[in-house]
Amino acid sequence: MQHPSIKGLGLRKRPPFSGRRPMDWLPERLVHLREMAYAVAAEPFRGITADGQVRADLFPLAPTGCPTQPIMHAAQAYLDSLDDHQRDRAQLAVDAAEWMTWSNISPFVMRHGVLLETLSEPQRQAALGVIEASLSASGYQTTRDAMRLNETIGEITGAWDEYGEWVYWLTIFGAPSPDQPWGWQLDGHHCNLNCFIAGDQLVLTPAFLGAEPVYAESGKYAGTRVFEPEEQRGLEVIRSLSAEQQARAIAARRDSGNLPPGRLQPNQEHVQSGAQQDNIQLPYEGIRFDDMDAAGQAALLRLIQVYVGRLRTGHDQVKMDQVCAHLDETYFLWYGDTTDESAFYYRIHSPVLLIEFDHQSGVAFDNDTPSRVHVHTVVRTPNGNDYGKDLLRQHYARFH
Repeated sequence: MQHPSIKGLGLRKRPPFSGRRPMDWLPERLVHLREMAYAVAAEPFRGITADGQVRADLFPLAPTGCPTQPIMHAAQAYLDSLDDHQRDRAQLAVDAAEWMTWSNISPFVMRHGVLLETLSEPQRQAALGVIEASLSASGYQTTRDAMRLNETIGEITGAWDEYGEWVYWLTIFGAPSPDQPWGWQLDGHHCNLNCFIAGDQLVLTPAFLGAEPVYAESGKYAGTRVFEPEEQRGLEVIRSLSAEQQARAIAARRDSGNLPPGRLQPNQEHVQSGAQQDNIQLPYEGIRFDDMDAAGQAALLRLIQVYVGRLRTGHDQVKMDQVCAHLDETYFLWYGDTTDESAFYYRIHSPVLLIEFDHQSGVAFDNDTPSRVHVHTVVRTPNGNDYGKDLLRQHYARFH
């Protein structure tokens, strides 16, 4: 598959932003984003639902048999590497509202925790150790490559006050513990991971990973590429379906002229479950798993595995078992065309999993229509267990 090229794309004229520190002036849209983030964080948490009603008893607080001590030890080693001032910024309460004020955009609108760029090299390696211990090899590779491509966009634009490999904040929520709930968050441009741990249970959502560009043609990280499996296996699913099944899965093709607002349109955000969308109602759409033939079902499971496979070994299978228990309630939705060059969006949605993949218009680049140069992906846990909130609720009910 040919790598997407940025040749022919110019850079968009944008006001200078800082990605590292609060700015004296923000455009109205970013002020509104910040206000909305704080308002959503102050709301009672419900989670993403299909019909406004939270389904109960989907996430039992029960042992998994998958140890989490390596993550705990890595987090404690990171905290031990910090001085008192850094540590004051590094930790928040396990139920702090700041957990929900992450933002995938590059300008500094609201951040918390410790900026990785300010750490010494040993401290930074300790911080990365927390993330690496929580993810699979492929999950960690994708995360680090998204951060590296944030360096690439800095090389392309020269906007070094906004971009860079280490312009990311790490926060520890609660205290690393073998039996008390805690977690961590990595927050920055195109890389927002939220990891909650309760005993040997682990939740890795919301998880937002993206890149612009998705391929480094030159520079420090030349050859780095992200989201090729997510893109190609998505195409495998839609192409595996019969014409009748495709008609049920595809909400609109780009060349049909009937795309709803916000779907592969110029300068629109297509992802529904990104930042500050913790309590939205998102109905099921598309074709249901049990209405696909065997080839389509197998292709969809392979695609889901790409995302679930970002979890550390053992916990990935726990999550996959949870997903498979609800396959008869799993839907696949597609917007756009299905050629090797077309931009598209897809969604996988069940009571226990929500995945979105989207080709975006340019932000740093000046393409006003979606292209394969800019990708967003989001993974969520519907029905109240993003940030491990349902597990935390059960823990409080049982032990407090």
